[in-house]
Amino acid sequence: MSETLSIEITVNGRPYQLDVPASRTLLDLLRDDLALTGAKECCVVGECGACSVLVNGMAINSCLMLAVEADGAEITTVEGLANGGQLDPLQGAFLDKGAVQCGFCTPGQLIAAHALLASNPHPTIAEIQEGLAGNLCRCGCYFQITDAVVAVAEGESR
Repeated sequence: MSETLSIEITVNGRPYQLDVPASRTLLDLLRDDLALTGAKECCVVGECGACSVLVNGMAINSCLMLAVEADGAEITTVEGLANGGQLDPLQGAFLDKGAVQCGFCTPGQLIAAHALLASNPHPTIAEIQEGLAGNLCRCGCYFQITDAVVAVAEGESR
């Protein structure tokens, strides 16, 4: 039996008080306990970025963070980017620019792009590529993803 610890987190603006096993990852907590399945489990070693979420505004691989480490944190998942049924500008740009094919990497790409634009609202192409380097796209949509981020940075998205 694993030790459980009490944590308080805010996810997508909603506060939670949870008892979680000490060994539970943030990814498993989000997907299995809170039914927020946007972040995907893929490599489980922090190499692909499919599980990216924002923790206190910083993009992290949720497969590498224990849920107890998030105690007191503000967490945003891809589900939390939309506001009142309105897509986030990045989400709209991804659709407009064809940056979504299979969709598996899209949540992590959106989270990484959101973090990038929050810290650098007008990145160069090289800065976008560097900012998204930790997120793999198996369909090869890198040009479209970059175009979507450029569109938002230049105010051309919905």
